[in-house]
Amino acid sequence: MTLRALGSLVLIAAVAGGILPAAAQGPIRIGASLSLTGTYAEPGRFQSEGYKLCEKDLNARGGLLGRKVEMVVYDDQSMPATGVRLYEKLITEDKVDAVMGPYSSAISEAVANVTEKYKKVMVAPLAATTSIFKKGRRYAFMIVSPAEVYLEGLVEIAAKRGYKTIAIINEDTLFPKSSAQGTEELARKAGLQVVFKEAYPKGNQDFSGLLTKLKASNPDVLAAATYFDDAVAIARQMKELDVNPRMFAVTVGGDIPRFQELLKQTAEYIYGSSQWEPTLPYPGAKEFHDAYQKEFKHEPSYHAAAGYAGCVIYAEGVKKVGSLDADKVREALLALKTRTMFGDYQVDKDGAQVAHKTVLLQWQEGKRVVVWPDDLANGKPRFPR
Repeated sequence: MTLRALGSLVLIAAVAGGILPAAAQGPIRIGASLSLTGTYAEPGRFQSEGYKLCEKDLNARGGLLGRKVEMVVYDDQSMPATGVRLYEKLITEDKVDAVMGPYSSAISEAVANVTEKYKKVMVAPLAATTSIFKKGRRYAFMIVSPAEVYLEGLVEIAAKRGYKTIAIINEDTLFPKSSAQGTEELARKAGLQVVFKEAYPKGNQDFSGLLTKLKASNPDVLAAATYFDDAVAIARQMKELDVNPRMFAVTVGGDIPRFQELLKQTAEYIYGSSQWEPTLPYPGAKEFHDAYQKEFKHEPSYHAAAGYAGCVIYAEGVKKVGSLDADKVREALLALKTRTMFGDYQVDKDGAQVAHKTVLLQWQEGKRVVVWPDDLANGKPRFPR
């Protein structure tokens, strides 16, 4: 037998026995759908860029399990039903090795049924609604703080300031509803009277009727559980209608750099909830910020940082067990306690986050200033007349 023939037999045996060198097995393909267009496109694109930078950094360090990492990303157009269809495609047709979560609680809730069905671990970087993880699901993992406490800082500052009344508005979808409910409970515990509460439909851009009714209630504080587009529209129309509470905060939107670019002076003194800022004392936060800005030529939002951190945490689970086996990775992620550039990660038995901290920022002189909690703040809240 020739050496070439012998070599061929050895190669065939290696393939059959599953001992082909890692580099020869091809890339580890990780699938996701993201909101690249539609209502959630602004934060969805940031999350996508976080995934891309993680893919680049993993590969620069030799990949995962000795194999290159390749992200397979589709656009779910901010629609839960489209997300469901795309995760089915990723798992059954594209045969991806793993998946990462989409943007938003609403889409994560929908696609979690798919990933559970096929027993795929899904680290969900931007799924903040606690109920997603409390339905007996085994393979979903939370990265950010719960929706219910996004505006905890607003309530605490208002109560200390001596304000008495609060109005709450929200988009009528999963995350904003949970955030609004949590804010109401926090407000009542702090002694604030809820004088107005109303939801509006997804995609709404005309808030004149709602704001006119809200203005009549004359609240000291306005808490708006929003995404980006509605946060911008509400702020603009508040100025037009002279709705001027002593404190005004949004959940998603106020943290994104383009919020101030679009609103300019109107953004001043508005509070925003954030899960991450480059000034926070987390290992690698500044390095992530600088690498991201170099790669994409603009500032990251916390959505980008969460996407990156979720990818890193999934990779850490894989490294710990030396395998892509979902049940082994699941056990590793349940046991994992770590601090990344995004902050602390630790989950309960349901995969719900118990360690990460939300911060409250305020736009001051065109810059985002963290004003709560005190141990992470780099400035004090300002109270305009």
